[in-house]
Amino acid sequence: MTEYHKIQTLFKRDPQNMRFVLEGQWSLPEIEYLKDNRWVWTEKVDGTNIRVMWDGKTVTFGGKTDNAQMPVILMQRLAEIFDTTPQRTKFATLFPATDEPTQVCLYGEGYGAKIQKGGGNYKPDGVDFVLFDIKVGDWWLQREDVEQIAVALGIKIVPIVGNGTLTDAVDLVKKGFNSQWGDFPAEGLVCRPEVEFKSRNGKRIITKIKCKDFTVEE
Repeated sequence: MTEYHKIQTLFKRDPQNMRFVLEGQWSLPEIEYLKDNRWVWTEKVDGTNIRVMWDGKTVTFGGKTDNAQMPVILMQRLAEIFDTTPQRTKFATLFPATDEPTQVCLYGEGYGAKIQKGGGNYKPDGVDFVLFDIKVGDWWLQREDVEQIAVALGIKIVPIVGNGTLTDAVDLVKKGFNSQWGDFPAEGLVCRPEVEFKSRNGKRIITKIKCKDFTVEE
């Protein structure tokens, strides 16, 4: 199943210090054109990209790429969540079989202790999965549909932090805000237009803003 596409950083990076961004120098003309429209902001989780794939009969798991190595403890947790008889029955009900097998992919983040440097903040006693996107065949599902599937499967979905223009989103990230997982700073935001857009080359318009991109070194 298709690997998840790159999420474009909002601004271009400073060639003198790639840790920081050049505020106001938009990474894509499409993002600049849409900057004053309404965008939906979800919390960016600091973890590892996970794919949960359903082919109509079986559930399989993958990382960000087909060659990515996944921690054993995370693979075990994914199996507990998804690869059970009740869950496979739910998958079959949610995505009925057709004459042409439909490939379904749930994209999410594996997070928790030892997944990333700050992973223990999210879940100090283990690892878990949070959903952020679903693709069925060639179609990306809308947020409300993703939410309904998350409820049906009994899994977490990345929380909506707010909505508004990209300038509003930048203001929030620059101030900093706490993660909805606990009393610690969130990594940032993932922003997408309220209505899905694609660029001329067919790529989705979606962007990320990290709090650390605006942190001044002491």
